[in-house]
Amino acid sequence: MTQLELKKILDFLKTKKLLNNKQYKELTEESFESFADAEKKIRRAALASGEEWTEVKGVFYDIEYTNLIGRKIDAEVLNILPQDLSENYRLVVFNKEGNKLEAGLVDPTNFKAVEALNFLARKNKQQVKYYIISEDGYRSSAKQYETLGEEVGEALDTAEAIFAPKDELVGADEDIGEVVKSAPVSKIVSVVLRHAIEGRASDIHIEPVGKQSKVRYRIDGLLHTTIVLPIYVHSALISRIKVMANLKIDETRIPQDGRIRMKIHNKEIDFRISTIPLMGQEKVVMRILETPDKAPSFADLGFMGLQAKVVDKNIDKPNGLFLLTGPTGSGKSTTLFAALSYLNKEEVNIATLEDPVEYYIPGVNQSQIRPEVKFTFASGLRALLRQDPDIIMVGEIRDNETAELAIHAGLTGHSVLTTLHTNSAMGAIPRLFDMHVEPFLLASTLNAVVAQRLVRKICTKCKEKEDVPEDVVSTIREKLKEIPKEAFYSNVDPSKLVFYKGKGCANCGKTGYKGRLSIVEAMNITRGLQAAIVDGFNRKSVEEELEKQHFINMEQDGIIKALLGLTSVEEVMRVSKIQ
Repeated sequence: MTQLELKKILDFLKTKKLLNNKQYKELTEESFESFADAEKKIRRAALASGEEWTEVKGVFYDIEYTNLIGRKIDAEVLNILPQDLSENYRLVVFNKEGNKLEAGLVDPTNFKAVEALNFLARKNKQQVKYYIISEDGYRSSAKQYETLGEEVGEALDTAEAIFAPKDELVGADEDIGEVVKSAPVSKIVSVVLRHAIEGRASDIHIEPVGKQSKVRYRIDGLLHTTIVLPIYVHSALISRIKVMANLKIDETRIPQDGRIRMKIHNKEIDFRISTIPLMGQEKVVMRILETPDKAPSFADLGFMGLQAKVVDKNIDKPNGLFLLTGPTGSGKSTTLFAALSYLNKEEVNIATLEDPVEYYIPGVNQSQIRPEVKFTFASGLRALLRQDPDIIMVGEIRDNETAELAIHAGLTGHSVLTTLHTNSAMGAIPRLFDMHVEPFLLASTLNAVVAQRLVRKICTKCKEKEDVPEDVVSTIREKLKEIPKEAFYSNVDPSKLVFYKGKGCANCGKTGYKGRLSIVEAMNITRGLQAAIVDGFNRKSVEEELEKQHFINMEQDGIIKALLGLTSVEEVMRVSKIQ
């Protein structure tokens, strides 16, 4: 990559106000072998959305950018390129005027895709103009080939003939294997999985509710009912999923866990399967484990200002314990994925113990624990210490033995990253004391404790100012008085409170939100805090030490992010329960 090409990108980012003068100057002095190398470094500095970064790629590859999110495409135009070719090449035809076609391409270096469409166009004496589009833009367009309701509806027409006439769901005399293999059931399951991926869902719930089988997707942390099916297909759907996950289809009395690996839109995607018996039926929940094409940076995840400094200062220390806390679904795994991707270099040996392995990271030795064969976090950690590791990631500290081993690994020259289920950063220390960790050992080992929750981001396409009730504004003003001035940003004026919300548009599915970010509290373990840990972690002395490092809690971080226009007050209140 030449300096001229680099300057072209940086000038564009500066014009769009995505880089400040200092970042611009520092990046112009760098040299990169390729665009991919430059992307890793620049995206850590520039807080660009997916669409904005696609526009930057267009500048580099000299191809015009267009946004297809929420754009309605005529079915006749869309089907100029068959669906299977569209999915294979990440290419979509979105407009036709006379003999001229307009097509969006995710990867402008995919010359096979260009050749394929040019070949089809030449046969019909047409010309093609290409645009670069984002992955989200492609998915939004590709969804229009068929809708979820239409696809499932077609399958249900056939399923009704097989199941509906019977009073029971699956008769005792019926061959369950034939039911599971039946085309409509397979079709419904594959469509539900594919549309979950296209809709950016993190979980799929298939549950019996009265005389219906309800399918719900968890999108940006909240569950949405996507489709309601007749109850007569419920057992067959559960059985089909069990077969795909190698579970026992005739065992309905106990919970079962499994995994499905599928290729959807040319990407290998894992689904973690959990079944549980309810009254008379079973419910299945599928967690979608999709490794992104590019590991997110801490800035992408919502680490900013003072919290980002604490993380940057401690994440690559050669030894000690870096602890992440929060409840299930608070984004801990994604933050660990970002940390490991950042630390992953040729000269270090990284080993992990996970349950389950959620993100695959090339170059990292990842192990799945298996308690049924006595391969637990504790026994696995003992084995890892004999594997000459530099960095160890333990998925979760669950018991005294794992806590003790993690502390000793940190003491003996290893960098240990791990998680703990507590409500706050401060709560992690008493929790470890409760696991019988010696205070003087913990004080010597612990580098930082980070607690986080996830809030939904306001959709950038329909963002507008919001009038917040006066009683809420008064509460927030009181909260702002407790925040140290060092935690504020230059573009936030605490005396002039302006809040934002999403109006709701096609881009965000009328919700006003798209994507999520972390609200964070990060505790840097200074000498003063080490002394407080040894002395039994007296709350008053801890708070005095935290005040010296300008510590802010998650609630305060959420308020600041609401003032920055990244999320709404309503969302911060929902997650942090502002009183």
